[in-house]
Amino acid sequence: MTSHPTLADLGWNNRLLGQLSIPELENRLPARVAEVHRDRLVALSAKGPLTLTLPPDLSTGAVAVGDWLICDEDRLVVDRLLDRSTRLSRRAAGEAAREQLIAANVDTAFLTTSCNADFNVARIERYLALIHGGGIEPVIVLTKADLDDPAPYLDRLRTIARDVAALAVDALGPDVADRLAPWCGRGRTLCFLGSSGVGKSTLSAALTGRALATAAIREDDAKGRHTTTARLLMPVVGGGWLIDTPGMRELRLADVAEGIDAAFSDLAETARLCRFSDCRHESEPGCAIRARIDAGEIDPDRLRRWQKLQREDSWNSATVAELRARSRQFGRMTRDVSKHKRNRWEGT
Repeated sequence: MTSHPTLADLGWNNRLLGQLSIPELENRLPARVAEVHRDRLVALSAKGPLTLTLPPDLSTGAVAVGDWLICDEDRLVVDRLLDRSTRLSRRAAGEAAREQLIAANVDTAFLTTSCNADFNVARIERYLALIHGGGIEPVIVLTKADLDDPAPYLDRLRTIARDVAALAVDALGPDVADRLAPWCGRGRTLCFLGSSGVGKSTLSAALTGRALATAAIREDDAKGRHTTTARLLMPVVGGGWLIDTPGMRELRLADVAEGIDAAFSDLAETARLCRFSDCRHESEPGCAIRARIDAGEIDPDRLRRWQKLQREDSWNSATVAELRARSRQFGRMTRDVSKHKRNRWEGT
């Protein structure tokens, strides 16, 4: 007889349990989203995998791999999503001002870069802002440590991510799963983030025991073409779950102001010492950040990157908020028109 993971194996906890009413506890089945398709979900439950349809008021765009839900197991229909403990999202690529969900209820995000041209401080800071903004623990994994001395790269990481664990690995090494084991375990959920070609698929295979196809690394720029095109929830050998995510060419931030300050905690903490609360850190008297820059304690380029992300987040957040307001207004108008038509039909 095939055994299925228990709810605890899947990551179920008292926080989730507390969201259910007594009737839901008695009549509904909790499940965790493993795949999101255009018109359906695949979810894992204590009774096995389920293919679920969604109610009219819930679109698949509002669901992320890793989400928890309750469903009617007889009709195989989702009742509702449960509140997330953490979330990863970005402003969608292109001109549309909308949020794109990446993953939900992730405990640890392995931010993956490598000891070659892919190592980019600005990109690492951007990913850290995204991860911190979602309430997730970041761990930086530096791959290709067998091809170049990782020490200079680790030194750079200490200057921009002083409180973030960082380790250098050979993604193909026999000990890589053991190196990542402290962040794995029963009920825990992980994901890998980073550019294509840095070894995310190789690391995923090491944790899950599942071969993942990857395209060849291009000689001219040391980047690969990822072949992971869908997000999946996969079991980790020894316990836990991995959300496999494709490489992202664009990573536009929105609604992560706190995450940006967490990624630049040295600057955010220093800024609180400025004489003026609205200090722009240019030529204002009593600017604590300028004083540390003049003393050689802060890299002025890091200040510029911090301010750039703040401006981007502010702009994108305002644009997304405006779109949400318009959507709510349109929804109210549609409901009012429908009610008016119904009242005329009923003669009231």
